[in-house]
Amino acid sequence: MKKEILQIFQIVISLILIFLILIQKKGSALSSQESYFTKRGIEKYIFYLTILVAILFVLLSILNLYLQ
Repeated sequence: MKKEILQIFQIVISLILIFLILIQKKGSALSSQESYFTKRGIEKYIFYLTILVAILFVLLSILNLYLQ
């Protein structure tokens, strides 16, 4: 029962991660190194939230692997 709940939670986290990646501003990756700018406002919070959700996804994946 724990494993199924963990897998459902991991699927939800992965969908949230995909959504957060897709809503980020285009060109904010490494390809825009010529025009360096600092993230401000909501863009900054989305960026940090994406990092947090990605770390949570990795931890859930490791935990899921450990429980198998």
